[in-house]
Amino acid sequence: MTETETAPRRGFLRTLHRNLSFWVLVAGLLGYLAAVTIGDRSWPSMAEPPPLYELVLLLKDTFISALRLLVAPVVFFSLIGGLLGLGDVTRLKKIGTVALTYYVATTFIAICIGLFVVTFIHPWENSGLTLSVDDLAAAQQATGDPPPVLIDAGSDSVLRILHGMLGTALSNPFGALANLNILAIVTNAFLAGFALILVVPKDSPLVTGVEHVNLIISKVLSWVLLFTPLGIFGIVFDFSLRAGGELFTELLSFSAVVFGATMFHGLVVLPTLGWFFGRVNPLHFLRHAGAPLLVALTTSSSSAALPVTIATCEERFGVSKGVSGFVLPLGATMNMDGTALFEGVAAVFLAYLFGIELSGASLVAVFLMTIVSSIGAPGMPSGSISGMQMVMLAVGIPLEAIGILMVIERPLDTFRTAVNVEGDMIGALVTQRRLDRLEATGA
Repeated sequence: MTETETAPRRGFLRTLHRNLSFWVLVAGLLGYLAAVTIGDRSWPSMAEPPPLYELVLLLKDTFISALRLLVAPVVFFSLIGGLLGLGDVTRLKKIGTVALTYYVATTFIAICIGLFVVTFIHPWENSGLTLSVDDLAAAQQATGDPPPVLIDAGSDSVLRILHGMLGTALSNPFGALANLNILAIVTNAFLAGFALILVVPKDSPLVTGVEHVNLIISKVLSWVLLFTPLGIFGIVFDFSLRAGGELFTELLSFSAVVFGATMFHGLVVLPTLGWFFGRVNPLHFLRHAGAPLLVALTTSSSSAALPVTIATCEERFGVSKGVSGFVLPLGATMNMDGTALFEGVAAVFLAYLFGIELSGASLVAVFLMTIVSSIGAPGMPSGSISGMQMVMLAVGIPLEAIGILMVIERPLDTFRTAVNVEGDMIGALVTQRRLDRLEATGA
């Protein structure tokens, strides 16, 4: 084989070697195979388990503790950073009102799709893959005292849930950070963010400081993610011993449900909205939107796709620079239809695996929590992880469950990022259409 023929192969192997998603998948498979072949289901209940299992627990608990360490700062500063992106709304009321209305509406539609899916399509309920209540308590104890559960399994009234959530939300901010009270952290972040928008200039050092803190947190999070394969190995190994049934079979079922729901939203709902409200033929849109969607698929980052998205909207669809320069960066920050859909379905899936029963009112509350968690989610690969932790803790699901999701999260992340970017583009088209009508009527 010539040097020219071997160069592409070496490049592919080098890329694969540096691909974290590949190693996460490999670690998950190895953890499952190791548990099935050399593990013993009696190990979790032993007072003195063998050294191999103690090593597995060390890997698992260290990784979970690192994630737990970052939950509060990631949620708090990401939400404030996302809200600061709304600062131009006061100066661009017409554009901002239309864009925000569109983003809220499409996120609500995505959540309704997810709610419908988990109500009528749930193949994982036919498996024997469950954790006992004792296992759940042990898993929570391993990562410290369990945080406040915001959505009670026994709650059968929306008003009762709201009463409990309001009482939890209005807590001391320092106590919320110390006790990992997610809803109080979110509440204080919203209050601080809106206050900054109203009273602090955009060029203030405080605004720059928030941006810098988010960069620091992202860097620390990237360091933690480097050790994700080891943590995933430990989590999947331990989970496979504690649970019965076929773990990866149910993960594939869950992936198929999420993929189908996401594609329905991206290929049917969003193009239809663009047709009715943006006057753009769906086939014409999909044919000319290929470049930004391809960037989103390959990078799993709406922020990375933003320059291509702006150029495509301006050159292919005639969106003005004023609209694209405001609507698309705002959408990359807060328009996360695919993320909200994924988090809601994933929370219900994990609640079933851990034996947590959710009433109808609790189910609605879970999906409302996903709206909050999707705002300000980082436009980076696996940026939904911080929001997913928020939803999980609200329901009472232990953080170790996030390792199970991360085995298949990155492949799903590529498609939902593309749907997020598609939603941003259609939002720009709808906003431009509405703005043209307002200017034509002199409104």
